[in-house]
Amino acid sequence: MADKFYMTDDAKKKAEERLKYLTTVKRAEIIERIQEARSHGDLSENAEYDAARNEQAANEGEIVELDYQIKNAVIIEENDDTSVVHLGSVVTVYDEDLDEEQVYTIMGSTEADVMHNIISNECPVGAALLGKKAGAVVTVKAPNNFEYKLKILKIE
Repeated sequence: MADKFYMTDDAKKKAEERLKYLTTVKRAEIIERIQEARSHGDLSENAEYDAARNEQAANEGEIVELDYQIKNAVIIEENDDTSVVHLGSVVTVYDEDLDEEQVYTIMGSTEADVMHNIISNECPVGAALLGKKAGAVVTVKAPNNFEYKLKILKIE
């Protein structure tokens, strides 16, 4: 796991709320389902019991992960600096190979949402853009030794 998790204050609060829900409400619900399944007798062929135990393991895993992220959170402060790309920047880039513009918001890995063009500072595009100025051409090193170039048109 990473040593630092970059996130906005809002994202940290949401993670704390989710952690509280998982440790209080959901954990209790799962324990109740396990107890109910146990009351049905033979556990060796009890699919309800197995499903509840699997859910319990997944829930506990998420609790550990969220707790770790919260403890190692680095809050991204709002920053109006548009001279270089930083966490929280909205960046318009041009891909010459595809002849298209794309707009990305650079955030920490906990807030990345590719479907909404919110990319992580750790992904190849995010890492290539960080610290660069408008007008710069960056080389993105994608998996399988594939590289392509993006020109930074605008930083907001």
